[in-house]
Amino acid sequence: MQDPATTKALLVIDFINEVVDERGKLAAKGYADFINKAATFDKLNTAIAIFRKKELPVIFVRLAFDPSYANQPKSSPLFGKAHEYGILKAGDWSTAFHPSIDFRTNDLVMERQRVSAFHGTPLADLLREKSVTHVFIAGVATDLAVEATARDAHDNDFIVTVVADACAAASQQDHEKSLQFLPKIAWVVTVDSMEL
Repeated sequence: MQDPATTKALLVIDFINEVVDERGKLAAKGYADFINKAATFDKLNTAIAIFRKKELPVIFVRLAFDPSYANQPKSSPLFGKAHEYGILKAGDWSTAFHPSIDFRTNDLVMERQRVSAFHGTPLADLLREKSVTHVFIAGVATDLAVEATARDAHDNDFIVTVVADACAAASQQDHEKSLQFLPKIAWVVTVDSMEL
């Protein structure tokens, strides 16, 4: 895990208004409450600052559908009703990164339309272009996008670390259940115990 020859990157997944802002329809499922109670924004910003200080890549990943919803998986229990509620459209408030996180306009951004950050995106190629061999993941939801991305990162032969306290879920139970599985495929650390 601490091989100095590895190049590391931080993936910051789905800290978008619809999911984490108290006004978001999806946030109402429990994500906003979890984040407030766990001080997740503070932990995430600390992780981002650590990567920025070391001049390591920070890549922001967000769920965003075409405004026509042509690329929305309408059969999905998770995403299938987005068009009915008019949410998760690229370019609107719903998919903007929450103002509480340290997102900068020159940061790398990857948009996706499925649960994993790797599915249907050039993320693996981008990481390899940057010589990244070790991926750190912070995101929402721990049991959905974080876990799915960790699985795919593992299967794309990256070393994977999940920054547990910079992740959030709809409930503590969902969060903990995923954290019980993740050590099978990834290192699980806290922000304070990250070693770069």
